[in-house]
Amino acid sequence: MIGNSQPGRTHPAKWVPTLYFAEGLPFFAVATIASLMYKSRGVPNDIITTCTSYLGFFWIWKFLWSPFLEAFKTKKFFVLLFQAVAGLSLVLMALMLPLPQYFKYTIAMLAVVAFCSSTHDIAADGLYIASLTAKQQAAYAGWQGGFYNVARFFSQGGLIILAGYLETRMGIATAWMIVFAGLGFIMILLSLYHSWALPTVDSERSSESLRDIFTTLWDVIVTFFRKPNIWLLIVFIILYRAGEGQVVKVGPLFLRDATSSGGLGLSTEQVGAVYGTVASIAFIGGSILGGYFTSWLGLKRALFFLVCAMNLPNLAYVFLSAYHPTSTTAIATALSIEMFGYGFGFVGVILLMMQEIAPGKYQTSHYSLASGVMQAGFVLFGAVSGKIQMKMGYQTFFIWVLVSAVPALILSRFIPIRGGAETPAAAQVAEA
Repeated sequence: MIGNSQPGRTHPAKWVPTLYFAEGLPFFAVATIASLMYKSRGVPNDIITTCTSYLGFFWIWKFLWSPFLEAFKTKKFFVLLFQAVAGLSLVLMALMLPLPQYFKYTIAMLAVVAFCSSTHDIAADGLYIASLTAKQQAAYAGWQGGFYNVARFFSQGGLIILAGYLETRMGIATAWMIVFAGLGFIMILLSLYHSWALPTVDSERSSESLRDIFTTLWDVIVTFFRKPNIWLLIVFIILYRAGEGQVVKVGPLFLRDATSSGGLGLSTEQVGAVYGTVASIAFIGGSILGGYFTSWLGLKRALFFLVCAMNLPNLAYVFLSAYHPTSTTAIATALSIEMFGYGFGFVGVILLMMQEIAPGKYQTSHYSLASGVMQAGFVLFGAVSGKIQMKMGYQTFFIWVLVSAVPALILSRFIPIRGGAETPAAAQVAEA
């Protein structure tokens, strides 16, 4: 392994943390920061949720082009390329914010960032696996999830707080220009650093021809849909995130919306302080405890409780929309309960895909394909959430979100579980 021949440069501690920090930054830029920026600019909820949700399709379909990365260049090359292109796209996006037609231009740039981010995930994970021994992979697994969540705190907390601070002093457009340009320059700097720090693995390219790759890809898809009970499992994993897919998109907009429109009227800075820090810590805690809970009880017995944990805490939004508390402590407590349940329950769908769908000849590819199906449900429910909310109003919408969980609760009693949760997937869950 080349890391042994150049220990000063390629020691995992010098690149694993920054690699997964770089993996998280563009994802959260697309998933959360952009929505709050558009909200500050006065874009309606339905347009925000629809356009930003559809960007998630790049993560759904990434399994289609992942085999081709094996045939060209190296994983390090693609990591550096997509970090740099994502950074440049974010800088260009910042420059477009003052333009009259900024929305369509910035959505186009976010689409480029989403493609770069999803493809970077493939190359980064591949580099991690190819560069480290099994023992090293286990040792640094916690660093993966840990620094991915550092990116979460930095993005959903620090950057949004900064944007709110700048909004009151420089104006909305200038504030978000600084945030997105700064984010872009960070990605470019990370790319430059990784050109020095990342290992280059010998013989990491696939020896398959393009024809062989297409044949293998087709076999992956065919064998996936021949798995036992696959259609029941597909329906379930899509419905599992029906409520979450809607709350994740509308929740931050509800916090920002004026009280006259049914929202809580928080400033951008307050949303960053509450939603991006305290609530994110609760999410990580829930993820870890959910993994151990499932390991103790077994997936078959735990699944119903995990679906409940994923959805019942959405009552926090029903409470907030009904009573409109002004206390930051009350709001932070309610959101922390909701995010803790979200993290706790998310374990269920991850382990279901790992244990009941992935096993077989193409374990990694089938897990990736199952993740894409799960993400498709998340994207589609998120895309329609804004339209539903604008027709129902916030309070009725959050009640509807609870109702959306009922089909998954019912199906959880009929899902065939052949194995059991033997190993907590805390690292993977925390990263997801």
